[in-house]
Amino acid sequence: MDWGNELNRIFDRYTGAGGGAAAAPQDPHDDFQQVARSAPQEDVAGGISQAMRSDQTPPFGKMAADLFGQSNPQQQSGLLNRLISAVGPGASSLPGLGSLAGLLGGHVTPEQAAQVRPEEVQQLAAHAEQKNPSVVDEVSRFYSQHPDVVKALGGMALAIAIQHIARRR
Repeated sequence: MDWGNELNRIFDRYTGAGGGAAAAPQDPHDDFQQVARSAPQEDVAGGISQAMRSDQTPPFGKMAADLFGQSNPQQQSGLLNRLISAVGPGASSLPGLGSLAGLLGGHVTPEQAAQVRPEEVQQLAAHAEQKNPSVVDEVSRFYSQHPDVVKALGGMALAIAIQHIARRR
C-alpha cells in the first residue's frame, strides 16, 4: 500500500480535503509522529524545512535553539557541527557566541555540546542562515531522522510540515 493512502485521513484534516476541517487540528504532535514514521524521509525533511522558513513560525535561529534544547548530546553535536560548517572559516570571530566561540575551530563532541547554551545556538544558527541559507535544509534533513525531537518546534510548525508533506504525496 502506498504510504500516502495510509495517511489520507490525517492529510485530509490538514488540507481541508475529503470534508476535513480547513484549519489544522489543535494538537498535531501525534499526527506528525505518525506521518514521520510513514512518509519518505526526504518528504519529512522538506516539511520541516518549510516550517522553518515559514513566516508563521519563529525565525530559524530560535527554532534551531529549541531543537537543540530538546536534543540529546549526540544530536546537539550533530546540529552544532552542521551550523559551524555552514558558517565556515571565521566562525570563531562571530559576536554573541559566548563559550561556543572556543568550539568553532573544530568538530564539536557530544560532551562539548552538552555545555553549550541554547541562546548561543540561536546566535550561531542566525549567522549560519545568513551566510548559507541552505543550512535550513541540512538541519531539516538531520532532524527528519529524529522526528521525536521535532515536536519542540510547536504545533504551528508541525501543522505546516504536515501540510507540505501532504502536498507532496
